[in-house]
Amino acid sequence: MAAGFFGSVSTLAKPALEEINPILLTCMVYLISAAALTPSVLRQPLSFKRKDLMLIAGVAISGAVIAPLMYFHGLQITTASNTAVLSNTETVFTVVMAILFFKEKLSKIGYIGLVMVAIGAVIVTTNFEPSDFAFHLDVGNLLVIGSSLFWALDNNISKIITKKVNVLKIAQLKSAIGGGLLLAVVFVTHVPILLKASEIPFVLLLGVVGFGMSLYFFLKAVKIIGIVKTIVIFATSSVFGLFFAVSFLHETISMYQIIAIMVMISGVYLINKKG
Repeated sequence: MAAGFFGSVSTLAKPALEEINPILLTCMVYLISAAALTPSVLRQPLSFKRKDLMLIAGVAISGAVIAPLMYFHGLQITTASNTAVLSNTETVFTVVMAILFFKEKLSKIGYIGLVMVAIGAVIVTTNFEPSDFAFHLDVGNLLVIGSSLFWALDNNISKIITKKVNVLKIAQLKSAIGGGLLLAVVFVTHVPILLKASEIPFVLLLGVVGFGMSLYFFLKAVKIIGIVKTIVIFATSSVFGLFFAVSFLHETISMYQIIAIMVMISGVYLINKKG
C-alpha cells in the first residue's frame, strides 16, 4: 500500500511544479501530512526520551527536508516516468547502509541484484540511447538519485525508532518538523506563496495520500517485517509510478526505460531471494 501511494507522487506533483516553487510544494505537503495524522496521534500519550527525539529530528531533516527538496527539484527537470524508475535506487542505498552499519546480510545472489538495480539507474540517469551509443548526463535524474540516498538514511534510522516509538507519532512528528523547517526557509528566502484553486486538489492528495499515508504504512511495515524486506517490496512503487505517468500524464515510455525497469525489478527480486 505504501508503494502504491508513493508511486502516485511523481504524477500528482508534476503538473503542480509547473506553477509552484519546489520548496513551497515540499513545505505544504508535509504540513498537510502532519495535519492529517495529528487527530490519531492526539488520542495517544506522548512520551519520548531525549535520544528518541534526536533520532526523529535526524529522520525529519534527511527524509522530510533534504530528500523531498532534491526529489521535487529533480522532478521539475526530468520526467515523472524517469523519476518513478529511479526511485528504485533507494533500495540499493538502504540495503547497502543496512549491511555496512546495521549488520544486515544478503545472500550471494542478492549482491548481484544490487548491481542490477545500480545498472538500471545508470541506464536512466545517462539517458543511454542504443541507436547512437551516446550518453547525456541528466541533472534532474541525479537529483532524484540524491533524494534516494537521503531517504535511505531516513529508512535505516527509522528502523531503530520504530522499535521504541509508536509509528503514528513518528510519521506525524517527522512531517511536522520537516514542514515547519521548510516553512521557515520559505519566509527567509522570500519564496512567493502562490497557489491556484485548480492546484489545491493535487497538493492535498500529495500531502494526505502520497506522503502521509505512504509514510505511515511504510513505517508500519518496517516495524513488522524489517527494513530490507520492506524496501524491497517498496521498490514496486516504480511500477505504479510508470503506470500513473502513462495513464494520467500521457508520457511515452522509451526503450531504455523499459530495459531499465526490467533490470531493476529483476535485481530487486534477487535481493529478496533466499538461496
